[in-house]
Amino acid sequence: MATHGARGRSGGRPTLEEVAARAGVGRGTVSRVINGSPRVSDATRAAVEAAVAELGYVPNTAARALAANRTDAIALVVPEPETRFFAEPYFSDMLRGVGAELADTEMQLLLIFAGSDRERQRLAQYLAAHRVDGVLLVSVHADDPLPDLLAQLEIPAVISGPRSAAETLPSVDSDNYGGGRSAVEHLLAHGRTRIAHITGRLDVYGAQRRVDGYRDALRDAGYPADERLIEPGDFTEEGGRRAMAELLTRDPSLDAVFAGSDVMAAGARQALREAGLRIPEDVALVGYDDSAIARHMEPPLTSVRQPIEEMGRRMLDLLLTEIADRRPAVSRGLERRQIVLATELVARTSS
Repeated sequence: MATHGARGRSGGRPTLEEVAARAGVGRGTVSRVINGSPRVSDATRAAVEAAVAELGYVPNTAARALAANRTDAIALVVPEPETRFFAEPYFSDMLRGVGAELADTEMQLLLIFAGSDRERQRLAQYLAAHRVDGVLLVSVHADDPLPDLLAQLEIPAVISGPRSAAETLPSVDSDNYGGGRSAVEHLLAHGRTRIAHITGRLDVYGAQRRVDGYRDALRDAGYPADERLIEPGDFTEEGGRRAMAELLTRDPSLDAVFAGSDVMAAGARQALREAGLRIPEDVALVGYDDSAIARHMEPPLTSVRQPIEEMGRRMLDLLLTEIADRRPAVSRGLERRQIVLATELVARTSS
């Protein structure tokens, strides 16, 4: 019976060597299977897993981590103020996805904020001590030094969206260009022609790509983008309100707004109502993220859905692969390392 296999030959706890002998493989192969390395055949992995189950082997996590110079911990680093993290559903959805994928591993997750210079300096010292096996970077700006620091320290890292088209670090993102384009095409299909855009921070590549999609959709429909109808925001509700007020001052005849996030759309709605304008009768409104904010807004907000939880899961999966397989990036190619997930427009009554 299986219960008799819970002890090794010595009568004590089963060892890695005994698992290797039972599976007919070497000790190193057993270690690779337990650590999740992809460099093991399916047949070998099955044999090792069967031996682990038969013997009742339980890995000594602390000893394994020490021997492999590992911490069995990863960090989710957010280079933003804590207030933004807790105010925006994007971050909680991302964290939920990472946590769900991490639940089946033995690794711990550390949440680290690095929104100020002091926090960044403290983080740099922490990372230099190699206290984590890998890092997930969320909300990365173009001039952020953290990705380059991680590369210098040779710490595996995955970022939530490339810093530019020439990104070299592994990344997981949604199709920001396609999402921005679909928002504008939806508004055009409903007869809107004076379509404004409240952007996110333009030092974020994803925000730039949404602007590109906005411009191209208008151009292809025969309406070259009017730069007066593009106003930078900062992904906050107050930023959305200010941008909307500025756009109305600049062009009171606008008949639609595409906001680069649902949070900014909520601020835009406030400014529209303060101006006495009805949604969607006077001005149609579209957001981005399809968060709980979109579903609970009055009227319910049309929004571009990006699979944020899935992005979190894929980021964690990619990071674990990077940790287990440290071959040079050039030998792996970029196809696996640059992942872009599809977006979907969810139409509601605001447009």
